[in-house]
Amino acid sequence: MAQFGFTLSSEEHGPDRLVDLAVAAEDAGFDFVSISDHFHPWVSAQGESPFVWSTLGAIARETDRIEIGVGVTCPIIRIHPVNVAHAVATIQVMADGRFTFGVGTGENLNEHVTGDRWPEHEVRLEMLGESMDVMRSLWTGNEVSHRGAHYTVENATLFTAPETIPDIVVSAFGPKTAAWAAEHGDGLWCSGPKDDVVAAYEDAGGSGPRYTQLHLCYDEDPESAVDTVYERWPNGSIPGELSQELPSPAHFEQASQLVEREDIAESGTVTGPDRDAHLDGIQTALEAGYDHVYVHQIGDDQEAALEFYSEEILPSLR
Repeated sequence: MAQFGFTLSSEEHGPDRLVDLAVAAEDAGFDFVSISDHFHPWVSAQGESPFVWSTLGAIARETDRIEIGVGVTCPIIRIHPVNVAHAVATIQVMADGRFTFGVGTGENLNEHVTGDRWPEHEVRLEMLGESMDVMRSLWTGNEVSHRGAHYTVENATLFTAPETIPDIVVSAFGPKTAAWAAEHGDGLWCSGPKDDVVAAYEDAGGSGPRYTQLHLCYDEDPESAVDTVYERWPNGSIPGELSQELPSPAHFEQASQLVEREDIAESGTVTGPDRDAHLDGIQTALEAGYDHVYVHQIGDDQEAALEFYSEEILPSLR
């Protein structure tokens, strides 16, 4: 059965606000929430970027039923996988097994901050695979030593280890990485209803959960909704691999100068109050093969979207 979730946008909201929104999403009837893990926002107009693991601890404590995911963490450069494994183990314990761990090869925007080299994608995939091996070993609670091509671990033991090792769901935006996710991960994470990504994942033997995020801005005034997206989330209309390569919010703001208002609709972002448009976007994702679909309300007015989805969208989907 398909599951429906709500995005907790760390780029747009402070930590206390994110915790309150997780509780509100649970009350609204969503099945899961997914929180983004960023050091920087994409553009400065978004205005926030709290440390995700602190926020997740509070969310785990303040919620009871809703599944909790991070979509997605890059455990390869900015933070050593030993430290990420430690954080994940603690959240899984606090959430009583409700946590899903999304991982990816990251963006230069977040990972360059320690001054380490930003390698090409193939190298980052190698690093991700090794980091996943390290983390899975640590979650057993056994002592781990590891000397690999990218990471060293010496005599490390997680004394607060989870009873259930969390799934690692791997982010992929193209078929090649989707096939890699099928081999190395426990599920697939994507953005948008890309059916070729699901097909490549399944063709390579992938059988785990398949997550995708849809962007929207619910507003009674459609023009106001487009204005909000244009101001707060122009990065959603930046094409190609720039999102992985640009190093700072200032660079994203420069690239966003090429985005026009009409590009917002072409990016697939649903704007306005049309119930059928919101349902059609989710149905397209389901038909593409995703069984976990979650929505990102862009802008400050999160409560309006939560109420709209609770009353109009979720009952129709179920």
